[in-house]
Amino acid sequence: MELGLKGKRALVTGATKGIGRAIAFGLAAEGCNVAVCARDAAAVRAAVAALKEAGVEGFGMTANVGNRPELEAFITGAAAALGGIDILVCNASALVDGAGEQAFRDAFEVDLLHTRNACEAALPWLERSGAGAIVSISSISGSEDYGFGYAAYGTMKAALLFYIKSLARHVAAKGIRANVVSPGTTFFEGGVWDQVKQENPDSFARALADNPMGRMARPEEIADAAVFLASARASFISGVNLVVDGTLTIRVQN
Repeated sequence: MELGLKGKRALVTGATKGIGRAIAFGLAAEGCNVAVCARDAAAVRAAVAALKEAGVEGFGMTANVGNRPELEAFITGAAAALGGIDILVCNASALVDGAGEQAFRDAFEVDLLHTRNACEAALPWLERSGAGAIVSISSISGSEDYGFGYAAYGTMKAALLFYIKSLARHVAAKGIRANVVSPGTTFFEGGVWDQVKQENPDSFARALADNPMGRMARPEEIADAAVFLASARASFISGVNLVVDGTLTIRVQN
């Protein structure tokens, strides 16, 4: 299926590993020029070099997305380097564990407020695009409590669902779409579930058993959903929460 993404200009936050990296390179595979940010400068440089090797324009900047000036500098720099913005993917997450006040502050600033601030900063370019697309990466933890101790994490991921739905309705007349992808448990080397596998194999085995498919997602499987929602093939899809969990959740989606 031709997705109509060739030559589009995409920004992805938290894009040097895991789901974010898979999204960045999934977009590049469709011909998008891609800008990435993360806190690790060496990882950003490596990602940009790999994007250029893939045959597209790449731009990167070191940024803590919880710091609004740094986030806005990345968006402004990326728009200048790529000549505009057609796609914004807000992927970065604090991945905090627990229900303490600091956990809530961290999750609020990185998961929720970074998404809001990135969208506001990118909206002028997305409007000029004529076919702007926003994709926010939430989680099934925003809809169901799995008892992982992610009270702050799940709370902010749930807030993203409302924010993006409301945003989608407000920007629709400007030719901008906004959607959410909610991954289930996703495994990649160096990720959270890799750590659980190494440190608590019993918990990892139980997590696998919870999914009727008997496995976790690969980052590329989450990325495929995000790339589709960012594309012209999803031109009449906006304000939705696309759950990619291999039937892990048990509720009926609504």
